Amino acid sequence: MRPIADVAADLGLNVDQLEPYGKDKLKIPLSAFPTSNTFSDTSGNTGGAPAKLIVVTAITPTPAGEGKSTTAVGLTQGLAKIGKKPVLTIRQPSLGPVFGHKGGGTGGGKSTVQPAVDINLHFTGDFHAIESAHNFLAAMTDNAAYRGLIEGFGPTGITWRRVTDAEDRALRDVVTGIGGTTTAPLRETGFDISSASEIMAIMALAHDYEDLRLRLSSIVVGWTSDRLPVCASEIGAVGSMMALLRDALKPNLCQTLEGQPAIVHMGPFGNIAHGCSSIVADKLAVNTGEYVITEAGFGADLGFEKFMDIKVRQGGPKPSAAVVVATVRGLKWHGGVELKQMGSPDVGAVRRGAENLKNAIRIVNRFGLPAVVAINRFPDDSPDEVAAVKKLAMEFGAAGVEEAKGFAEGGAGMTELAEAVVSACESGAADVKLLYESDEPFFTKVERMAKELYGAGKVEWGPMTRTTARRFTENGWEFPVCMAKTHLSVSSDPKLRGAPTGHTLPIRELRVLAGARQIVALAGDIITLPGLPSNPNALDIDLDDESGEITGILST
Repeated sequence: MRPIADVAADLGLNVDQLEPYGKDKLKIPLSAFPTSNTFSDTSGNTGGAPAKLIVVTAITPTPAGEGKSTTAVGLTQGLAKIGKKPVLTIRQPSLGPVFGHKGGGTGGGKSTVQPAVDINLHFTGDFHAIESAHNFLAAMTDNAAYRGLIEGFGPTGITWRRVTDAEDRALRDVVTGIGGTTTAPLRETGFDISSASEIMAIMALAHDYEDLRLRLSSIVVGWTSDRLPVCASEIGAVGSMMALLRDALKPNLCQTLEGQPAIVHMGPFGNIAHGCSSIVADKLAVNTGEYVITEAGFGADLGFEKFMDIKVRQGGPKPSAAVVVATVRGLKWHGGVELKQMGSPDVGAVRRGAENLKNAIRIVNRFGLPAVVAINRFPDDSPDEVAAVKKLAMEFGAAGVEEAKGFAEGGAGMTELAEAVVSACESGAADVKLLYESDEPFFTKVERMAKELYGAGKVEWGPMTRTTARRFTENGWEFPVCMAKTHLSVSSDPKLRGAPTGHTLPIRELRVLAGARQIVALAGDIITLPGLPSNPNALDIDLDDESGEITGILST
């Protein structure tokens, strides 16, 4: 790898202001951010316009794989191969999937971010800081209720759950405080995974320390007996949380396998949270490069929609184009083919499953962006299948479609896709349009998402959800909707493949994240703390006692 100081210098940063974490990663204090673009053009001019931002999304994920992170890394390398100055911004992987089933999130093959092992594990401690701040607030909230520090606020009014970064189904529903008055308060509660923490979302959306403090102060930890919200500012935990989170707000700089800058920061999940890396990372990147590649979690109906309606709405840089990652295997899955039959060419199944690709392109276009389709190549893809995807993508309204061979070839296999992305950005076709206005009624927002994004025929509101929504509105929380639903289908039913229509979207529960300025709507049987699978990746991860190398971490 290149010396990390040299990578930082490529961004026009003053190395003396940066904070090294070993030899291959460093943190960038917010005070070191440039105020205008430091990119030097071919004439040596600096201080130009912000970089073009490209958001990478995908078709609905399948067990056959998509390779969105690999494509994002490879595109960054490909842009460098054609003489551009790219910067990558991605999320840090959660330990849950790393040790569970999905694996890491640093790309794969010859398109990875390094040091991959460190990024997939403890990295620079950001997740530990967030988990500590979250659970510290839980302890302070329990203490306030136990001691009666806030009038009308008792243990039954607490809604703030604790978090863990492990996949641990035993902690989904628990009783705390058993054992008498010395361990009180006794109450029913549960854990979520750290990536679903409101503090994780806040850190990904905060613009600076002042904004972070305001957002932390607004966190709702419970309700009084008079149905008044109790916020973290009343608990007295904000100052300590700010201290715990000081370094975590600083973005982390690493590099791709071919030496391009990669800013790795924050990690909210795309199915139960808003699924994007941080606003501060994107702001840094657009002022230090020519093209910025970022990734949104899962498919266009989830991470991409949240990127636009939550992240961009709250001040994130606006994108110029989107890349929709698809695989022949994934489209065949959506066309009804099972995993054991993936090796057999089936153009008919590709055409049937391409309805899901059509929906993804439609969603991207609905938000005013040109969509470039990246066909992430697998060795058993037949020429006829690839040709069918290319033809269909253009018929569906894609601005371009190219094969992505970053896994096998690195940047050299991504130059055609890079050229297509540059062409889409330079076309000036982007005209960002969010799905709804912030002040529209909450029910209108959900209904529009259900029908325009998911193809649902109706929304089914669960017990107390309408009452809860009205209470949120009465408190002035006109926030965007963060839909928590399965990532395996456009619908809320993971068994429905392709692009189903006419189904029902069941809203089971609503949660307000006043600090993150969003309302989470839990659709269907969604779980906010995954459990370990029968054969977790953890069984293969180990430390080589002699070399000190960590082995067995899968990366995607």
